[in-house]
Amino acid sequence: MGEKKLNKNILIATGLYPPDIGGPATYVRMLEEELPTKNIGCTIVPFTHIRHLPKVIRHVVYTWKLIKQVRSADAIYALDPVSVGAPAFLVSMIFRKPFLIRLGGDYAWEQGQQRFGLEMLLDEYTVDKNSAPWQVRTLAMVQSFVVRRAAKVIVPSTYMKGVVETWGVKTERITVIYSALFPLEVTQSHEELRKEFGYTGPVLLTAARLTPWKGIDTVLEVFVSILKSHPNAKFVIAGDGPQKELLEQKTSDLHISTSVIFTGRLSKEELGKRVKAADVFVLNTAYEGLSHQLLEVMDIGVPIVTTEVGGNPELIEKDVSGFLVPCNDVSELVESIERLLASEDLRSRFATHAKVRTKNFNKDEVVEQFVNMLDIDIWKKN
Repeated sequence: MGEKKLNKNILIATGLYPPDIGGPATYVRMLEEELPTKNIGCTIVPFTHIRHLPKVIRHVVYTWKLIKQVRSADAIYALDPVSVGAPAFLVSMIFRKPFLIRLGGDYAWEQGQQRFGLEMLLDEYTVDKNSAPWQVRTLAMVQSFVVRRAAKVIVPSTYMKGVVETWGVKTERITVIYSALFPLEVTQSHEELRKEFGYTGPVLLTAARLTPWKGIDTVLEVFVSILKSHPNAKFVIAGDGPQKELLEQKTSDLHISTSVIFTGRLSKEELGKRVKAADVFVLNTAYEGLSHQLLEVMDIGVPIVTTEVGGNPELIEKDVSGFLVPCNDVSELVESIERLLASEDLRSRFATHAKVRTKNFNKDEVVEQFVNMLDIDIWKKN
């Protein structure tokens, strides 16, 4: 932007907002804090505040909340395509405001995985949507209708840009702006934290919302093999979500309950400590737009084994800054974890290269890219 200053206001419609955890909540707090320094005011309308209401009523109430705030806004920015995206689009049409949207993933597919029994991976679903349950097809229609009408679509990875293009969105309307790194601040050493948590053997960690596509049930099977060669190993599962009871039951069925630790939801401070205390971070995910969690782990310096899906290859250079393996491939996961546990030098090399990579995800640069996009592509045309 150079020396030019904008004097505009943006209305942000978000599903999550602190103290909620997760990428969208972190992202919206960043905009709330940083946009005013660029002379852009912002008003946040969180859906989480009315989520307790019945389904139809809460969307009506949310739309009304947007209407009450929209008159002073120069643009509306939605952070999902359905729950907040559809009401935000409607309000933008009524009040003739530029409409923007950010997509961290495929909302219809995620809902299909969580609620409607969809088992296909995202890449499979993307080329064969007609075989999905009708509820998923309906959500996909709403999603694509809203997104195709946005003046600008922001995605966190080149991978997600490709997915969104299949919805009929024009390429020139899609902008890739990578997620920003928000470091997990940890002052204690790896050794001090191992002692604090009582670890005596190797420690594997996964940190994620406990949903089907995170593949944690497969990692439990992998861990059974790891225990054969490392009987004192621990597997720490940090996070909460709809699959928690299922995973706890599977842990019991595999007779590994004494070696698996479910932490539940953690504060950023506690999560940072758990990450730094680990020897290997494992994320057997079926898809990621661009993983905030991987960025945080890379910054702390814990070697990673993850899947070669979604935006992961845009973060991890295969066999240089981490291992990339096929999703749910038990033998590849076991082999990669065993190689890391057997070599301190390999763990150190992966951690060093990953740390260097995180320098490309600077918060100030991410905010500047967003502001430049607004200036060039939105307000100059309106």
